[in-house]
Amino acid sequence: MADLIIRNGTIVDGTGAPGAPGDVEVTDGVITAVGDVTGTATRELDADGALVTPGFIDIHTHFDGQVTWDPVVAPSSLHGVTTIAMGNCGVGFAPAAPDRHDWLISLLEGVEDIPGTALAEGLTWDWETFPEYLDALEAKPHTVDLSAHLPHAALRTYVMGERGADHTEAPTEGELAEMARQVREALDAGAMGFATSRTEIHRTSAGQNIGTLTASEAELLAIARAMREADAGVVQLISDLYQTPDDDVAQRELDLLEAFTRTSGRPLSFTMQQAYHSPERWRFQMDWVDRMVGAGLDVKAQVASRPIGVLLGLEATANPFAFCASMGELAIFDRADRVAALRDPERKRRILAEHAELAAGLEPGIVQQIVCGFDVVFRLTDPVDYELDEGWSIAAEARAAGVEPAEMVYDLLLERGGTQLLYLPLFNFAHGNFDDIFEMITAPNTLFGLSDAGAHCGAICDASMTTSSLTVWARDRRGGDRLPVETIVHGHTLRNARHMGWQDRGVVAPGYLADLNVVDLDELACHPPSIVHDLPAGGRRLMQTASGYRSTVKSGVVTFEHGEHTGELPGSLLRGTRPPIG
Repeated sequence: MADLIIRNGTIVDGTGAPGAPGDVEVTDGVITAVGDVTGTATRELDADGALVTPGFIDIHTHFDGQVTWDPVVAPSSLHGVTTIAMGNCGVGFAPAAPDRHDWLISLLEGVEDIPGTALAEGLTWDWETFPEYLDALEAKPHTVDLSAHLPHAALRTYVMGERGADHTEAPTEGELAEMARQVREALDAGAMGFATSRTEIHRTSAGQNIGTLTASEAELLAIARAMREADAGVVQLISDLYQTPDDDVAQRELDLLEAFTRTSGRPLSFTMQQAYHSPERWRFQMDWVDRMVGAGLDVKAQVASRPIGVLLGLEATANPFAFCASMGELAIFDRADRVAALRDPERKRRILAEHAELAAGLEPGIVQQIVCGFDVVFRLTDPVDYELDEGWSIAAEARAAGVEPAEMVYDLLLERGGTQLLYLPLFNFAHGNFDDIFEMITAPNTLFGLSDAGAHCGAICDASMTTSSLTVWARDRRGGDRLPVETIVHGHTLRNARHMGWQDRGVVAPGYLADLNVVDLDELACHPPSIVHDLPAGGRRLMQTASGYRSTVKSGVVTFEHGEHTGELPGSLLRGTRPPIG
């Protein structure tokens, strides 16, 4: 008798092949039969009218701290994700010298907007080296399988001490040798790969640039040679490449990435998104990726299937009036008192006047977008409609109503007792439509990523990208061509699994790990994110739930039913690549 049979579903197997009706049989955590299954099982799930897909694989998360105290790994696990990769962008909590704990917390607080108080209380620090960190993760069960990159910023400060936090400091020959040794040690212990950051955006909570920002070719190639010697691991990075308007700067960065890839011989992926001030740079990146693949190098661009959106609100990290003095006076108030004060007509008048003066002096950039980019600020409906249209932005709505956009935004932020959030796409919406995203996600040498799940706790909630990609592209698309549901599922499953070297998952077929979703596509929906205070020390984070996932199965065990955790924790640590089962 089998352990589980899922009956009467439409099997979208992850390969991109057309969906087909059938059943899925599972025994001992492995798929044993697909098609017309005649046997019996300890448990059966009815998938009539639903899709049966592989569990989704999120290769770009920042749960490095959260998984040390939280077994559920929400919100990702609420959106069909059964495998995650952490340590992205070169930030994480291992290796960690005892005197660097506070600095690492400051780094993650600044770079990834994770509350420092939550990290200070939640992290147990029962590790120092990276292999010890993996052991600590392995000792705790979760709803999903975990994997982790060795983060460059943590490695640099572990080897170089305080100097490693300064990107203008170069490692000595001895320090380079020690970094290379630790890379090999981490990969031997099961690190998924190596990750680094080369962007000005990444700073500590004190405003200090990340120490890896300008890491030299000598430093990076020493690490690349270590990866070649280990013959293991993938490489992940973020760079300012996607947003620089300077062709020469972009080309120098690409030349460095080519040297790293040729030296390491390992698969590499990097962030590719569209900035408003450099809307065609991603094409420059994509052309280079295609050339590298044509030359036999394993290079991919990580892309998002929707705009990278910041959420604005009174309790969020950002709101358009945060820099106004008359708003700052209310910082110590709790939400109810702050809302009451903001309803005062005189205070509203002062804040709007201060806002107008501030907005008039801002240069184009992210701050200017947050403060007054109302042409691309949107209400959050329920369910959230992620296919944006400039015609229903707050600015367009305000013009139709004959009021100033800033005044309308002010009033909207007071709705729902001051918990209302507004959506501002910072990337991938430069032309006011989804045409460029369509090109990105249909390009042959891209990976679905960039959810940043577990990070940006008060600003971004893109862990739901697995869900919205299905609703937008496979079901609801209005502004252009839809994509087959099989294409979207493939992007979140087998394509990512292949890049990471996980040959045991990502496909609904006999002999593969029984990581599965039963999805009612007609009912699938992302509900609006909300601020919750469930991190250690009462820290806040954005949470987003979904409808339409009838069941999620991890290693043959049902972990979620209709969005509710069953209490099961079958997830484990993945050490390195995974060979085919059997």
